[in-house]
Amino acid sequence: MNRAIYRIVDANYNRAREGLRITEEFCRFALDNEQLAAECKEFRHRLSSAVAILDMQKLISSRDTENDVGCGMHVAGQMKRQSLEDCVTAGLGRTTEALRAISEAISVTNSELAGEFEKLRYDCYTLEKNISIIGFPAIKFKKTRLYCIITVQKGTDPLKIAQSCAVGGADCIQLRAKEMSDSELLPLAREFVHICKQNNVISIINDRADIAIAADADGVHLGQNDLPADEIRKMQLKPLIIGISTHSMAELANAVAQKPHYVGIGSVFCTNTKKQVEICALDYVSKAAEYLKGKNVEAVAIGGISLDNIDDVLRAGAKRIAVSSCVCDSNDPAGLCKKLKEKILKNI
Repeated sequence: MNRAIYRIVDANYNRAREGLRITEEFCRFALDNEQLAAECKEFRHRLSSAVAILDMQKLISSRDTENDVGCGMHVAGQMKRQSLEDCVTAGLGRTTEALRAISEAISVTNSELAGEFEKLRYDCYTLEKNISIIGFPAIKFKKTRLYCIITVQKGTDPLKIAQSCAVGGADCIQLRAKEMSDSELLPLAREFVHICKQNNVISIINDRADIAIAADADGVHLGQNDLPADEIRKMQLKPLIIGISTHSMAELANAVAQKPHYVGIGSVFCTNTKKQVEICALDYVSKAAEYLKGKNVEAVAIGGISLDNIDDVLRAGAKRIAVSSCVCDSNDPAGLCKKLKEKILKNI
């Protein structure tokens, strides 16, 4: 190969590794996701193995940073990032571009090796998708401490309650409407999502992935008899936060296998929202918290939780609390949310 090809390969190999490194560190330190971090690490090793087929000494010898006309070129705003997620997106973008450049340059003299770099490029697209679908929503949900569930019922204004909960400190709000027709639910869901966005609160739609997608909600919460998470991922137009209700250790294990972002743990106490639901008590909260360690799935304790018993739930190991009837039936949902949030933050 001539010197120019070596220089192209060397520059883009370094660029690809740099992009993969920020991605791996994001998975490791921001997501605490061992599986995704391992995928990034394995990808880096595959890249290094492919480049090692070339003469590494010639690659390094061809490097001429001092006289590289590309050094020092800057585009306005090129390093401006709003979040770690932006850094990862940019890093993986650089990696795929670099792999394409290596593949094309190598194809001049080694078409078989060029094909290996093309395979790496397509595998990098898959890695980016996995991180976007699993990692980005996980980061968004991770900050949740107080999760309010608003059940649509006669005599209440769900949008007014949603606004009050948001003002009171709710981090995530779910809209639950079992009896509404689709023609009524969709416009309500869109208004609900709008309120949540205005207040920087996560919006979740109960059961109905189609309504969640059409209303541009942040996520969907699934029951045991709803569509599995994998089917929801096939439908989504953007990475959705996916939660699944669980009432036993067996259901918890099955839910975790679907790789949701969080699971509901309950019902901890008797509840007016679901009068037929099985009571799992505080013991399930503690066992679930222990079981979920290292599994990259958050737990949300739910069911009959109020100001009177929230301390017991927190002592059992819960770090995220969902409330429903206590805020929906309150004369002051905002004030109640503020008190609940204070207790949660004090105990974590």
